[in-house]
Order: sequence, then C-alpha cells, then structure tokens
Amino acid sequence: MTRLFKTRELWLALAILAVIVLVTFRFPRFAQPGNLLTIVNDTSILMMLALGQMVVILTRSIDLSMASNLALTGMIVAMANAAFPFIPIPLLIAGCVVVGAALGAFNGMLVWKLDIPPIVVTLGTLTIFRGLVFVISGGAWVNAAQMSPDFIALQRGALLGLPILSWFAVIVAILFFVLMTRTPLGRSFYAIGVNPTASVYTGINVGRTKFLAFVISGAVSGLCGYLWISRYVIASVEVASGYELTIIAACVIGGVSIAGGIGTVAGALLGALFLGVVNNALPVIGVSPFWQMAISGAAILIAVVLNARGETRKGRIILKKAEAAA
Repeated sequence: MTRLFKTRELWLALAILAVIVLVTFRFPRFAQPGNLLTIVNDTSILMMLALGQMVVILTRSIDLSMASNLALTGMIVAMANAAFPFIPIPLLIAGCVVVGAALGAFNGMLVWKLDIPPIVVTLGTLTIFRGLVFVISGGAWVNAAQMSPDFIALQRGALLGLPILSWFAVIVAILFFVLMTRTPLGRSFYAIGVNPTASVYTGINVGRTKFLAFVISGAVSGLCGYLWISRYVIASVEVASGYELTIIAACVIGGVSIAGGIGTVAGALLGALFLGVVNNALPVIGVSPFWQMAISGAAILIAVVLNARGETRKGRIILKKAEAAA
C-alpha cells in the first residue's frame, strides 16, 4: 500500500479528482457523467498524441513536429475527400497513418543516419511540414461544405454509450500498453533512455530503435490528422498551431522524464486528462485565458521539478545500496 501511494499516476489521478471536486462545489453540473465524458472525449486526441510523444522522449529524443505532421496529413486527407468523396473513410484513415508514419520516418532517418540532434531535426521539419500545408493548399481552407457527410459523421457517433473518438483513444492506449509492456521493442525504448551505451552491448540497435520511435509518433500524428479535421471540420495552415507544446506538457505532467527512460502509458494518459480537466474547469470558474496559460505553464514547471527530484532520489538510493554492498 505504501508503494502504491508513492506512484506518480496515483497522485495525478487524485489531483484530477481534486480539481473536479473543487469546481463542483461552485458548479454542481461540472461533475455530471455526461460532462465528464465530454471532457474525456475532447481530450482523446491529446491523449493519443501524448502516447506517441512519450515513446520518442523515452529514447532521450523529442518530436517537435507532431502538430505540423497532424496539420499536413489533415490537409491531405481533407483535400482528398473533397476531390474524391467516394473514397472509403477507412482507406482515408489508413492513408493518413501511412503518410504520418512516412513523415516520422523522415525525422527518424535524419536522427539515425546523419546523427543530427532530434530537437534540431524536428524544429526544422516543424517548419517544413507547416510550409507544405500552405504549398499544397495554396493558402486556402477546406471547410465542412467541401467534406463528405461520411467524413464528418464517423467519429460523431457512439458505440456502447462511448463516442467513437473516445474508442479511437481506447484502442490506441491498449496498443501502446501492449507495445511498452509486452514487446522487446518497448523494452528497448526504456533501455536506451536509461543507458544508450549499455544498450549497445545488449544487442540493441540504438539508431534503428530511435528511428522506429519517430515512425510511431508520426503514425499517431497522421491518425490524429484525420480525427482533428473531421471533428473541427476545417483544414487550414493554422490547424494545431503551437499544439506541440501542449503534447509535451501532457507527457511531462504525466511523469515522462525529458532525460529519457522513465514514463508509463497510464502517466501520459493522465497527464493529458489533467490538462483537459484544467482547461475545462478554468473557464467555468471565470478565469481569463491569460491566467489559463499561466496556470498551465506553472503546472508544467512543477511537474518538471517533481520529475527531477524523483530521479535524483532514485539515484541516491542506488548509490547507497552500492556503497552498502561494497
């Protein structure tokens, strides 16, 4: 039980619950199941993107181009649907995933083969992908009137009382849980984050593994490209502008260490949900958008400090055990 109360995920879940309770004292309707389900559904895309980012961060890398990847794949699928409305929606979604994975592979190849720092690579491709959105669209928007009814309607339905968009998040979360806990590739992500040099001696190809991490984050971005556009029924250059910082914030708040090697699927999901609850709660209690940004930033700084202290504490314990053994 003591160990349970030391887990980051439990404390984050309690923090989310505390925010809900505090807001409910002023606005009782906030805690109604329907409203909470809406918050979860609104946060579903962020949850999926946080999982994709988590995999990259675990390998001591970072992907700043996820939001631009989302915007580009979203524009491509919106234009394809507008021009060829007879294309089946599952095929369009599969195309988004493939295009997104290809963009992620481009990032991964530059990191792997040219040994360029990930932050430099993705900072560059962030601008490139965003620029390509403008190039292929000519600066024009694709709006609801140009999209087919099926394109818009898919995720607006429900299954067993749960919105389809939320089902996408559930399926992606399950796939990531299996990947990170039941496969050699998932264990390799953690191993590289903990000690890249030692990972080489265990037979792990560090460069190839980082490449696959970027492919996965790209594929998730591609999937979310369709989900974002079909949900907000607008494709433009400004789609998800600046959202990459929110994605990273969800990971950091969820306990994913920027230094790599530490993080869980549950933590990333809860980090995204925490931001979703806070962003929905602050307007309800009359907090201005400027304060919302400040509070979100403060939450990120606190999370980074807690992560750093936790990692330092773990390191000291290891050293003490080593000294005792000697």
